[in-house]
Amino acid sequence: MLLEDSYRHKGLRRNLLHQLQRKGIRDKNVLEAMMKVPRHLFFEKAFLEHAYQDKAFPIGEGQTISQPYTVAFQTSLLEIEKGDVVLEIGTGSGYQTCILLELGAKVYTIEFNKVLYGNTRQFLPQLNYFANFIHGDGSMGYRPAAPYNKILVTAGAPSVPLALIEQLKDNGMLVIPVGDNRTQKMIRVTRLPDKRLKKEEFDNFSFVPLLGKFGW
Repeated sequence: MLLEDSYRHKGLRRNLLHQLQRKGIRDKNVLEAMMKVPRHLFFEKAFLEHAYQDKAFPIGEGQTISQPYTVAFQTSLLEIEKGDVVLEIGTGSGYQTCILLELGAKVYTIEFNKVLYGNTRQFLPQLNYFANFIHGDGSMGYRPAAPYNKILVTAGAPSVPLALIEQLKDNGMLVIPVGDNRTQKMIRVTRLPDKRLKKEEFDNFSFVPLLGKFGW
């Protein structure tokens, strides 16, 4: 398998990041991480022109690779620090996983769809990205590696699953889109040391539905 990342690809990636900055993405660490991850390698060669457009794109199995702005926005909200233990719910193509790894996180990523799980588990090591891959119900979290500094949900949920909050460390953050099947509001929940929860609401987005016991 030829994994080429040419000057042209890097130029297209740089132009995409300029677009994201114009749309309000300010986190330099996130932008640098996105510059390092060759997004076009997550696309079939015939669809190269779509790789560096700011839009979502189908990856099969009824799923999508998220819009770059959405990836940048969610990742910025997480405020990743090197060494953070992060649970990603919805591995999908693995693109978001790579961004988290570039930021220095130790990543556990869980995927409901067995085909996507198998494909991504094989593909990411070819790019020298190494995460802990789990096939299972992400709406219930992943207790064997809990508690986490950060939890990122990359699918739309009907509500915030209590199971995920329970798996956060003190001062840990959960970023999750919550709403109906059409549109969701991005929410950040911080678990304070006294067990109180701080909830913040941000912009509206549109994600594929979260599957599983606490999903749709």
